[in-house]
Amino acid sequence: MRYGKLAAWLSLVGALALLNYASRFTSGKPPADYLYRYDNAISGLVFYALTLGIVLLIARGLTKAELGLQAPDSWPRALGLTLSVLIGLLIAEGLLESILHGAKEQGLEPSHWEPSKAVPFALNAAVVVIAAPIVEELFFRGLVLRSLERRVGTRWAIVASAALFGAAHLEPLQFPALFLFGLVAAVLTVRSGRLGPSTMAHVAFNGIAVFNLLR
Repeated sequence: MRYGKLAAWLSLVGALALLNYASRFTSGKPPADYLYRYDNAISGLVFYALTLGIVLLIARGLTKAELGLQAPDSWPRALGLTLSVLIGLLIAEGLLESILHGAKEQGLEPSHWEPSKAVPFALNAAVVVIAAPIVEELFFRGLVLRSLERRVGTRWAIVASAALFGAAHLEPLQFPALFLFGLVAAVLTVRSGRLGPSTMAHVAFNGIAVFNLLR
């Protein structure tokens, strides 16, 4: 990948981190009803649509193989690998949460379930469970990881892409869990040569997190 693309995605990572920082600094933690609001779902969809557009613009000229967008050689093997990794991630994340309480830092957990607001909750859940994983995997594992791998080697690319993934979310107490997830997702991508396993793991991981909010 050319250095212009490297500079472009570095700029995008920086912009995402600045946006997260500015939002947290000016607004503080999200309100308790964050996941029950239509405006948050709409703004989330717009944000990820714009981010996807920028990512695709940066990735212009790259092949599907370079981005890892081809189908797995074996779906059963890909699903099995994803499931085993997901179980390990959930155990590790549970241990980190019991120590750091990073989920509280996000402030997304509703105080109680409100059946009358099921529709906006479902829309916000779709943003978190579907839109975010697809865009983030395409960017961090499809574009960033591959670009770094050609310049600093596979091991350093895995570590650096995971660190950037965690830093872009700008949630200090959740950084260890985000960094760990980034490491595992990057290893999955490198081993499989595809984005499918890491994307499936990301979708499932976020889905379980959202489901746990309803308990």
